[in-house]
Amino acid sequence: MGAKTLTRADLAEAVYRKVGLSRTESAQLVEMVIDEICDAIVRSETVKLSSFATFQVRGKNERIGRNPKTGQEVPILPRKVMTFKASNVLKQRILSAHKDGKAKGGSQ
Repeated sequence: MGAKTLTRADLAEAVYRKVGLSRTESAQLVEMVIDEICDAIVRSETVKLSSFATFQVRGKNERIGRNPKTGQEVPILPRKVMTFKASNVLKQRILSAHKDGKAKGGSQ
């Protein structure tokens, strides 16, 4: 597909260009924001970033699964998982960009 991946360095560069902090300060700011989000998620707090998404930790109960290779039933232990739910604003932006790309002759 050839899609570009946005990295921490890219975010720091964007902060540097748009906010005017030094490159070092921009990188530190990005790290601090990411660390704060990660710490909150580890504490099982919900992280809601308006117009972007909600990150939430939820528990999954024990269940019976099946080994696809052997077909043998195996218990899957209870665990915690993180969920990501995109906001409606983000969903609309994605749809609009997709439609605009198609209208301009772009590929999927």
